[in-house]
Amino acid sequence: MTLLVTGATGFVMSVLGRHWLEADPRARLVVLDASPLDAAAERYFAPFTDRLAVVVADVTEPETWRPALARHAVTRIVHGATITPISRGTATAAKREPEAENPDRIIDVNVMGTVAVLEWARTLPDLKRFIYVSSGAVYKHHGPDRPGEPLPEDGYVMPRRLYGISKLTSELISERYGDLFGLSTASVRPSSVYGPMDRVTASRNMHHVPHRIARMALDGVKRVRVNTLDAVGDYIHAEDVARAIVSLLQASRLRYSTYNVACGATASIGDMVGWAAEKVPGFGAEIVPPEQADILQDPTLKDGMWGAYDVSRLSGETGWKPRPMRAALHAYMDWMAAERGSSPSQEPR
Repeated sequence: MTLLVTGATGFVMSVLGRHWLEADPRARLVVLDASPLDAAAERYFAPFTDRLAVVVADVTEPETWRPALARHAVTRIVHGATITPISRGTATAAKREPEAENPDRIIDVNVMGTVAVLEWARTLPDLKRFIYVSSGAVYKHHGPDRPGEPLPEDGYVMPRRLYGISKLTSELISERYGDLFGLSTASVRPSSVYGPMDRVTASRNMHHVPHRIARMALDGVKRVRVNTLDAVGDYIHAEDVARAIVSLLQASRLRYSTYNVACGATASIGDMVGWAAEKVPGFGAEIVPPEQADILQDPTLKDGMWGAYDVSRLSGETGWKPRPMRAALHAYMDWMAAERGSSPSQEPR
């Protein structure tokens, strides 16, 4: 079984790639990415180099990668290569609009890159499944209609930024290619992802709140400065995302075109600070004015794309379930501490 993952030298897709290789000693992985493996990715994939092939090329230039991929009998594809032009979380970052810097490149990679991969995919005689990695950024800021319910896949879709617009566009293109050419396609919409391999790369330079809290706790920060403890999000560990996508790759049949991949419940900044303090005693938070905050979040954003996502469709169809966030955050802190060669329970400075 050979899986092609585009974008797998980066964050979430690298975790997916490693999970694929760990789960089956017969499985092979082909990575297509504009960037080669950096030092972190080389360490991460080191146990599996005999079953790993990396093709370095621009996804929007198929003539540079089609010949290399032709040597591999690819049977499944996960298309995750993307540009993530999101900058938020501090007062300084909030003043910057990263989409304004290279809007044409965002659209080219996030939409036409998808078309290029689909054009190649439809020529593969043994392709079993094509999964497109979309995002919760396709959703509105509000919904569902009955407060307190998790956000379903159907309805409440209305992106306003180029990132979400490009993601929704590629979802629809993937579905249409499936209809036109008899491909088994589906899109996944992860909520806010954190976990192993979350680092700055050429295509992604932002981190969600759990990563930043975990990092500061392990850095020895005594008090993280926040503008509120009440802001929430549905945060999902990258390894749980990987398990979800693999469950869809291996399913004999898919009933839907889109699937939420999320924890299915929200956690507040206060929750996460408390859970981090269980690993690093003495760690805490201090509420400060917005312009002084290390983490700046809007406490009024509690529904729509900011609230809990309904994951019953995926769970019901494949049996996949995410870990509770407290356990997942602790696991991430353990991984981060091991990478640093330190103990997660060290006393902060």
